[in-house]
Amino acid sequence: MGHWVVNHWFSVLFLAVWLGLNVFLFVDAFLKYEKADKYYYTRAILGSALAWARASALCLNFNSMLILLPVCRNLLSFLRGTCSFCSRTLRKQLDHNLTFHKLVAYMICLHTAIHIIAHLFNFDRYSRSRQATDGSLASILSSLSHHEKEEGSWLNPIQSPNMTVEYVTFTSIAGLTGVIMTITLILMVTSATESIRRSYFEVFWYTHHFFIFYILGLLIHGIGGIVRGQTEESIDESHPHKCAESFEKWDDGDSHCKRPQFAGHSPESWKWILAPVILYIFERILRFYRSQQKIVITKVVMHPSKVLELQMNKRGFSMEVGQYIFVNCPLISLLEWHPFTLTSAPEEDFFSVHIRAAGDWTENLIKVFEQQYSPIPRIEVDGPFGTVSEDVFQYEVAMLVGAGIGVTPFASILKSIWYKFQRADQNLKTQKIYFYWICRETGAFSWFNDLLTSLEQEMEELGNVGFLNYRLFLTEWDNNIVGHAALNFDKATDILTGLKQKTCFGRPMWDNEFSTIATSHPKSVVGVFLCGPRTLAKSLRKCCHRYSSLDPRKVQFYFNKENF
Repeated sequence: MGHWVVNHWFSVLFLAVWLGLNVFLFVDAFLKYEKADKYYYTRAILGSALAWARASALCLNFNSMLILLPVCRNLLSFLRGTCSFCSRTLRKQLDHNLTFHKLVAYMICLHTAIHIIAHLFNFDRYSRSRQATDGSLASILSSLSHHEKEEGSWLNPIQSPNMTVEYVTFTSIAGLTGVIMTITLILMVTSATESIRRSYFEVFWYTHHFFIFYILGLLIHGIGGIVRGQTEESIDESHPHKCAESFEKWDDGDSHCKRPQFAGHSPESWKWILAPVILYIFERILRFYRSQQKIVITKVVMHPSKVLELQMNKRGFSMEVGQYIFVNCPLISLLEWHPFTLTSAPEEDFFSVHIRAAGDWTENLIKVFEQQYSPIPRIEVDGPFGTVSEDVFQYEVAMLVGAGIGVTPFASILKSIWYKFQRADQNLKTQKIYFYWICRETGAFSWFNDLLTSLEQEMEELGNVGFLNYRLFLTEWDNNIVGHAALNFDKATDILTGLKQKTCFGRPMWDNEFSTIATSHPKSVVGVFLCGPRTLAKSLRKCCHRYSSLDPRKVQFYFNKENF
């Protein structure tokens, strides 16, 4: 339990710092616009809505600076590599990149809502003060632009009593870009829900790239300078605390109070987002360069349950276990890239992926290769990129849990183990591996049946049968399958898979599994790796917490989940 607490509190500390910076920036900007003499006259028209709008704008800039960083895959892979000697707790924070990306997006939505609501009040007050004829300070300030033509004279962007708020919104730079950015955010956030991502990935993929319009809008949003404050020279000449009450005498030649002069804000958003945007542009250039390198498809295999295996070669390609690549097929779509875990081992002279039909793009890709085009359709590849599974050999004991096609990262690991035993690798730290594969249909087990058979034989020949303990679980079956398995239970090999390990019907009893492993390895550090659904992740995380000892010298379970 000790490591879990440390890792949990490190994540909490990181989030607390981020939230603290948001609160600090908001409060600091709010007090600045609520108290500063520079905005005394602006507040006379707008009230506190000015401070709410500007404080939320600053937080929008801050979070817009952060939003691209968690999706810079090459940056994360570089950091993972440079942190290879860091503690597991530090490296583990990199695996929460998508979670942090979502949290930042939610924060942007929150401050966007505050910003819009505040400006709705602002424009309403601008309009009312421009139409007012009561001779109040707000009405006088709103009509300043009619008395002089100098740029520094006006404060209210609504220049005429007949000018509507809608007209200003759609004809000013700030208003138009604000509308575009808001629509863009709505499309991006709504299409990023899990149901749409899973059922209509293409919709999510295309709308998410509207972020370009958001970034461009943010860069030019402040150019119009609609929110204005009194200039420093004007404050020195006619301080608002002395001259605001005598605003009727501003035009008198004998008065020491002159008409105030105003200036708009210079744009600031670019200062916040310039560095991340340059970094992201470099990221995309690097992705494009790598994607243009020639890919040679050496083997195509169609597996049961609509799974396509592609074996490929690429000059200079180097990988580690558990890594993933992005794949594009220009014949299907020039723009769509989809992530797939590598199923080959670093020791092999090719790299491979297994692709299951799970949407329009994957179904079309499988159809393309089933139809056996000549020549073979061109494939582009970007990667590889790092994941938590790279750390598997850093643990004395490893639990690998794959659900359906989620077995792919562990195929790479198991293949690498086979090669390490073949070559008598003395640097292998791992002493024991527990492998769990959970599938809905029997055909899925054939994807890596040969691999498991080879591992069984290798372990027997080396007298190291106890190194790999694997269990196969079938979660959906009919009575014929169960009856057939029961009649042939006494045979040396499983009737469904041909392996020596018999297939289990149902789901693993995780409490029993963790309890057994904790008892068998009372002083070991156990890495638990999952590639599977969120509900399973929740169960395994709880078990890791429950069965880790309070004494750091005794058994500790570290939970790791694939995220890409």
